[in-house]
Amino acid sequence: MGDLNQYQQLAIKFSTELGTKVVAVILFWLVGRWLIGFVGQMLQKVMEKQKVDPTLMRYIGNFVSVTLNIVLVVAILGYCGIQTTTFAALVAGIGLAIGAAWGGLLSNLAAGIFLVVLHPFKVGDFITAGGVTGTVKEIGLFVTAINTPDNVLTLIGNAKIFSETIQNFSVNDYRRVELKCQLAGSADHVAAMQLLQEKLSSIPNVLAQPEVQVEILEFNLVGPVLAVRPFCHNDHYWQVYFDGNRTIRESLAAAGFPAPMPAQMVMVQNQ
Repeated sequence: MGDLNQYQQLAIKFSTELGTKVVAVILFWLVGRWLIGFVGQMLQKVMEKQKVDPTLMRYIGNFVSVTLNIVLVVAILGYCGIQTTTFAALVAGIGLAIGAAWGGLLSNLAAGIFLVVLHPFKVGDFITAGGVTGTVKEIGLFVTAINTPDNVLTLIGNAKIFSETIQNFSVNDYRRVELKCQLAGSADHVAAMQLLQEKLSSIPNVLAQPEVQVEILEFNLVGPVLAVRPFCHNDHYWQVYFDGNRTIRESLAAAGFPAPMPAQMVMVQNQ
């Protein structure tokens, strides 16, 4: 009976200690997660007050959150008596294995950091990068999200973006709209150029300065081809583009210019 009582006491003691540790771990985890969320909110408010770039805010927020969660897990393991040095070595080993198998992720991460530091574009800019044209929705740790003009969300690896040419259409105050106009060979090109310059200048959102440019671009079998180039803000590019094409067609037709038609001269020689 003495041995049985002793075993019962040991079992009760072990269960009590285990239960206490389980409860403590749960409390540590809940309190720790709450503190991490609180720190994240405070950090976000501070950065918003300092008017930190939204992209940089997300980077810093993600980094702080991941770091604090790792510290919390290591602290809980240490409380439970697990050697944290062994855990750290295990994490490092797993990290090396993942890094070797997914080397591209590391290059994307490094490229993402450079994109944030060098700041070639920001969220909301209209760009061409990695062969994709659209509006930047988010610059992530590994990929950048771009919404294309046809409303398709496209994710591009940061390494691909950083290693290729980046065009940012939102940086400058205005951009040039490239239009063409085919004239008939018999048409008065000077009158057509003056008419188009006047009509396109009246299109909404076309800038007065620089002025609309209308020049002869090239010649083909039909006649001269005019380069018609109005200027506008990037936000109005497609509106000016489509309005410009419609104005070219309607204004030339209303002014009585001949329709451009391909023509060939055939010479018949009698033997």
